[in-house]
Amino acid sequence: MKKSTLFFFLLFTIVSFAQKPCEKDPIYNQFDFWIGEWKVYDLKGNLAGQSKITKILDNCVVLEEWTSAKEQQGLLFSGKSFNSYNSATKQWQQNWIDNTGGSTEYLTGHFENDAMHFISRPFNNGGKTTSVRKLTFYKLKDGKVRQHGEISNNEGKDWVTEYDLEYRPEN
Repeated sequence: MKKSTLFFFLLFTIVSFAQKPCEKDPIYNQFDFWIGEWKVYDLKGNLAGQSKITKILDNCVVLEEWTSAKEQQGLLFSGKSFNSYNSATKQWQQNWIDNTGGSTEYLTGHFENDAMHFISRPFNNGGKTTSVRKLTFYKLKDGKVRQHGEISNNEGKDWVTEYDLEYRPEN
């Protein structure tokens, strides 16, 4: 009896640790509406680029792989974002890195009303100006996703659109 009890305890322990922690909690699936392969358009209907969104690291990270449709100053602009839920801070985060050496950290984010909302940490925007970025992903009813990037130069009192994009499924 003791041997079978010990066996079942060990088996339960092994199975418990073998489960992937990000698959247990549905909060890690809040950004799944963005997963897919997309053609991305600006508000005028011009192709802006392509984006492939996948889950990596045992479904703990939403990875974006972006490539612009046209060269800018002789370079196809490309970048990656790593999106994850930080269980310690109870916030979604995004880290964007691109092939021009640019990066943006959005350390506070949350999912609300079918949209993922991010705010960047303040950064020096040249000279004496400190700016903050806001990034919102809207889950649209027709299977599309809207990405709206904004910037504020006065601590979030006023916002100016930097870009407004529509993700359309490739298929």
